[in-house]
Amino acid sequence: MSGIYIHIPFCKQACHYCDFHFSTSLKKRDDMVLALAKELELRKDEFKQQKVETIYFGGGTPSVLTIDELRFLIENVHKHYDVVDHPEITLEANPDDLVTRFNEFSALVPEAALPNSIFEAYREIGINRLSIGIQSFFEADLKLMNRAHNQQEAIDCLEEATRHFDNISIDLIYGIPGLSNAHWLENIDKALSYNIPHISSYALTVEPKTALQRFIKKGIIDDVDDAVAQEQFQLLVDKLEAKGFVHYELSNFAKEGYLSKNNSAYWLGKSYIGIGPSAHSFNGTQRSWNVRNNSKYITALSAGQLPMETETLTQTDKYNEYIMTGLRTVWGVSLEKIMQDFGESYKSYLLQQAEVFIEKQLLHLEHETLKVTKKGKFLSDGIASDLFMLNLE
Repeated sequence: MSGIYIHIPFCKQACHYCDFHFSTSLKKRDDMVLALAKELELRKDEFKQQKVETIYFGGGTPSVLTIDELRFLIENVHKHYDVVDHPEITLEANPDDLVTRFNEFSALVPEAALPNSIFEAYREIGINRLSIGIQSFFEADLKLMNRAHNQQEAIDCLEEATRHFDNISIDLIYGIPGLSNAHWLENIDKALSYNIPHISSYALTVEPKTALQRFIKKGIIDDVDDAVAQEQFQLLVDKLEAKGFVHYELSNFAKEGYLSKNNSAYWLGKSYIGIGPSAHSFNGTQRSWNVRNNSKYITALSAGQLPMETETLTQTDKYNEYIMTGLRTVWGVSLEKIMQDFGESYKSYLLQQAEVFIEKQLLHLEHETLKVTKKGKFLSDGIASDLFMLNLE
């Protein structure tokens, strides 16, 4: 099985912390949708022997697209690829878009007509999972991050979305300057009050060349405190695990039956195609990525060309990627797989490098599987980097 990721590179405004590829101008939206469809067509042979199990609209802000535009792209996936009967189709959405679209839709469509809400319209075209960028239920946090929605829109959005969808994920951010532990716990409790079955949660990160970095350097915003972020991460883990969530990946928690098939495929090393500017793809042996420029992307696809760069992964690259993804997940790193895929020298190297982390109780070895401990979870990326092998090929 494999998945298709479609990057929608538009946002109404730029969040201060974001370094993803997007444009705040929607002028080229029509051309972009046609270019995305063209890339889907041109790359259809890449998945000839595989079924598509997931379709994921990410961004950017995919909820800026209309129902007709989303339908058009989904139909193009079905047209060119072998899709399973009931694929997981996820739409990333911002609360303000959903609230605005819901109000507009309700005003325009007669009460007796079907679908009679934007959420039913999404379901009608095949979208069966929503990933909503709440980030925080506090106005001060939303303003600091320059989110497009406000506190009330976050609440209104979830009240309506949960009436129509059961498979909903929300994003929450911790480690925000000024966010107290008490307010962080209130954020988690608010999410739980809507019976949300999947929560993705990330530490606020200061990325280069973002507005957040500039404001911190100028002293306008306090710097991120890693100790506070780690403390709030642990509060999150404890709270959600007590409520029956599976902490299946460093930043992801789900009730049984609601693990993201799309995200799980990434971490388990399955193939996927990334459609759109800046989107990445992986086929098991090669990684490729599209140009990070909307105009160049549209121009290339208009000429029937793929604006893509490709690299072939070495054995060491594959080992390092497996270590990174494996340690972030509940499945861990299998020594049997290391031995089978990479050989004795890689297994010996891994165990040698892991020894110090096992002694510090940051890693533990159980049933020939290496996993991070509860104490080591927040540090898993750093631990993984120390287990990497230098690429000497």
